[in-house]
Amino acid sequence: MDSLEEAKAAVVEQFSLFDEWLDKYEYLIELGKDLEAFPVEHKTDEHLIEGCQSRVWLDTELRDGRLYFRADSDAIITKGIISLLIGVYSGRRPEEIASDDFSFVEAIGLRENLSPTRANGLSSMIARIRAEAKAQMS
Repeated sequence: MDSLEEAKAAVVEQFSLFDEWLDKYEYLIELGKDLEAFPVEHKTDEHLIEGCQSRVWLDTELRDGRLYFRADSDAIITKGIISLLIGVYSGRRPEEIASDDFSFVEAIGLRENLSPTRANGLSSMIARIRAEAKAQMS
């Protein structure tokens, strides 16, 4: 597994391959299609991320000192956004996630190219991932 910094740099590099935001949205949609199936029984209020206009579910599992995330959304771009985030952070130590600044999101221009409601949802997803990491820190 790449280091967190390498994973974030890879995302920035991948997004730099596209000149137009329409192409970047298409890439996000493709990322969302690649998410592993999310168990229907986990689509509960407990797993729902508050603050997202669309419904986004996040499941967290701690194994061998590392956090693993599974997620789903009922909106295709939002599903791509959560897929992007868990692609970077799943399998990392809670301390590493909790102390990260998630700066790659700004580096790729994601927040500024989202509608205000989606940008709020992005902030909620980041906050939830951080909170899950902090809750698991030993």
